[in-house]
Amino acid sequence: MTACRPLMLWMALAAVPAWAAEPAAPPLPTAPVTTELPTPAQILEVPAPLLTLLQEQVIDPGYSRERRLQRLVEMIFDTQGLHLVYDPDATHTISETWQTRRANCLSFTLLFVTLANLAGIDAHVQEVAQVVSWYQSSGVIYSIGHVNAGIVLDGRSGTVDLDHNVLYDRYGPQKINGQRALAHFYNNRGADRMAAGDTAGARTYFRAALAQAPDFVGSWNNLGVLDARMGDLDQARRDYETALRLQPRHGASLSNASALYRRVGDTRQAQRLAGRLARVQRSDPFAQYMLGARAEQRRDYPDAVKFYRRAVRLYDSAHPFHFALARAYFLAGDPHRASLEMQRARDLAGENGDAVTSRYQAKLDSLQRWRQRGTNAH
Repeated sequence: MTACRPLMLWMALAAVPAWAAEPAAPPLPTAPVTTELPTPAQILEVPAPLLTLLQEQVIDPGYSRERRLQRLVEMIFDTQGLHLVYDPDATHTISETWQTRRANCLSFTLLFVTLANLAGIDAHVQEVAQVVSWYQSSGVIYSIGHVNAGIVLDGRSGTVDLDHNVLYDRYGPQKINGQRALAHFYNNRGADRMAAGDTAGARTYFRAALAQAPDFVGSWNNLGVLDARMGDLDQARRDYETALRLQPRHGASLSNASALYRRVGDTRQAQRLAGRLARVQRSDPFAQYMLGARAEQRRDYPDAVKFYRRAVRLYDSAHPFHFALARAYFLAGDPHRASLEMQRARDLAGENGDAVTSRYQAKLDSLQRWRQRGTNAH
């Protein structure tokens, strides 16, 4: 499922500022969101009142493209505009987003790209295969799949993402076509219907996703989960096999297929796939990071150090990985190595802005004061 938990809008485009989304939800109009399968045209249809708002606040004043981009973001989040609020469950059509004033990262991206193009701004949907996000309230969130908007403005490329606390995989956002973007929508809706117990609706949505993008591995995996829940284990096996033909290193499909074979008593095949999954995870910095986080949660700090070190070796430029390793070293009783990793995290974070760098510097200063107190006491 493609989802995110945004905190603010992040613009990775020189000379274009960032805007913070309003933290408090405004009073919202009540509008039912249909569970029926919308057509691609219905998903992307812009309602007349929203078109009017776009025309009045963004297009008619005759701004430059850069100023139109700024005004579009302001229109989406300001109280005088759409006043959009994040909702992780809101995989909405553009009309539903207008009615409810709520969107998740996918709904926001579809809305933003559509309105930007209408305003003469070159925008497109992008996907990231894997992300890790950090939040004060809930810790770490590891996600297979994430979407955001890419823009090209006067020869410069940029990214518009609801989540400024996200670490992309090493490949970063990749441009996708409209059909694959719609496959994300249908797949999300299918996952929602499956969670609600609507198996028929879930199947309809997953099939709609695959009609848009037959190679959409997430939907083949989700169909496998659905068929396994329904007791059709032969079909579930075929679903997982299709997913793994398309993407042999797909972690969720490897894990689910291994569990399925174990369930039917084929332990040899289950172990073969489990071993393949272990090899995939060993070369995946995100998987190693999550294994480190789990070790840290159970207070096995030496194990956490081992996994975080492997994550750093695989993805050395990821400053959050160095920060995690610094924390694990400190908790394991090695403040010297903790200090070195904290410095590395601070240095790598420099390109992400003063706020992140300052936060790491404050933690480094605190660590050094702690070490100094310990030296003096000794």
